[in-house]
Amino acid sequence: MILVLLGPPGAGKGTQGEKLAVQLGIPKVATGDVLRAAVRDGTPLGLEAKAAMDRGDLVPDSVILGIMKEALAAPSAAKGAILDGVVRTVPQAEGLTKVLKEIGKDLKGVLLFEVPDEELVKRLSGRTVCDVCQTPFTGREPGEKCAVNGHEPQGTLVRRKDDEPEAVLNRLRVYQAQTAPVISWYRAQGANVLPIDAVGSLDDVLARVHKALGT
Repeated sequence: MILVLLGPPGAGKGTQGEKLAVQLGIPKVATGDVLRAAVRDGTPLGLEAKAAMDRGDLVPDSVILGIMKEALAAPSAAKGAILDGVVRTVPQAEGLTKVLKEIGKDLKGVLLFEVPDEELVKRLSGRTVCDVCQTPFTGREPGEKCAVNGHEPQGTLVRRKDDEPEAVLNRLRVYQAQTAPVISWYRAQGANVLPIDAVGSLDDVLARVHKALGT
């Protein structure tokens, strides 16, 4: 079972993806995670990615998709995976489709998490993150100490510059410009695009995901 997560920043797709992965017994694969792992492990593709980052360049889609192919072909993904942040543009969607075909896996669905813009601005502009472990918090003020135990030093909560209201609106404009064509492309290919109302409690949204998937 391969699932692609799409949705604007602040829609909660990462959190929902983690919960869904546990319940379905398959890994959640995020672009940033597999990229960092490949660089850390010094794989050929990881070294290529590191060289690009050291130059200050974006890592080419071909390298990211190659790393993703290795992750999806690993034994841990034998039953499938939930892909978070893997597809942001039409070329990436086309590349992923080719990768899945090469490794003999099928795309079960595209989960499209939908939240009104005003709710997203409210969520993101009210969010702080730990400057050590990057755990996000809602309703906590900058300067407070992180509530997550087990890491040293204990972090301090900060508000990221891209979570300021005007920056959030710009991020949403970029998302709409990039992702609307992706959604149209998947629908044109006959993919199972599943809109999810992502407003509500985590449990309520997760229940809607399961209903949409029939799981």
